[in-house]
Formats: sequence, C-alpha cells, structure tokens
Amino acid sequence: MAVILPLTEAAEHFAPRGALIGLDLGSKTIGVAASDPDRRLATGVTTLARSNFTADAAKVLALAAERSACGFVLGLPINMDGSEGPRAQSTRAFARNFAKLTDLPIALWDERLSTAAVERGLIANDVSRAKRAAVIDEHAAMFILQGALDRLSRL
Repeated sequence: MAVILPLTEAAEHFAPRGALIGLDLGSKTIGVAASDPDRRLATGVTTLARSNFTADAAKVLALAAERSACGFVLGLPINMDGSEGPRAQSTRAFARNFAKLTDLPIALWDERLSTAAVERGLIANDVSRAKRAAVIDEHAAMFILQGALDRLSRL
C-alpha cells in the first residue's frame, strides 16, 4: 500500500529519478499530466471522463505504467482560508482508495486557484470557451504538477 503524504514529506519516498504523474481530480473528469524523468517539466497527458473509481484508477495506473512513473501528485483543493471542504475530503478519499492499488507514493499538493490561473491564461491566449472546457482539467493538472516540481527542485 502506498504512502500518502504532503509533497515535501513524500519527496523522500520517490525514486531518485523517474516521472511523476499529476492529477487534477474533478467530479466529472480527471486531468492528467506527467513530468520528464528528471522532474523538470510537466506536460499534459489527457483528460479522463470519470465513470467509477475502479475504472478511473485503472486508467490512471495504466498511464503511470506507460511512463514508468515513480509517484503521483494529487492536487488538494484547499479553501482560501486554509480549511478543507468537501472537494478536499473527496480528494483524500480518492487517495486512500488509490493507495490500496499501488505501491507508488502519493503526494498531496495545495492546488488553490490552479483552475482559475489556468483559465485566465487560456483566456489571455484567446482560447475559445469550448476549447477551454476541453483542455482546462489537463492544463490544471500540468499547473499543479509544475508547481510541485518547482517546489521539489528547492528541497
């Protein structure tokens, strides 16, 4: 069973080299991003339509295996006042269930405002509303993972 820890504590459980998979867990979709093996750059992978936990987890694990990933970074949607609401609890529940299916460490990373920041960036680049809706979760996963990679580079 995998460990579930805040990012800086999870770092010591990651292999010295290898990709990390970033996840933005929404109620309808899961945005997926991956890093390079040296953990410098996050790139978008896909947006998965959610069905049920077992199927969703299997898809994520398959994507991780394709990239020889050595860990996961889950965006934890903390409220602006630092409290945790229903979405954060849902993310923690996903992490607990997911940890039973993998031995790879799971890091939780504060994702406050990630979707808003991504949306602003897409609007600034004149991306249409329909196109934004199609890519927002994947881009949010990239934003979350890149933030985590930047933090890890300072450890």
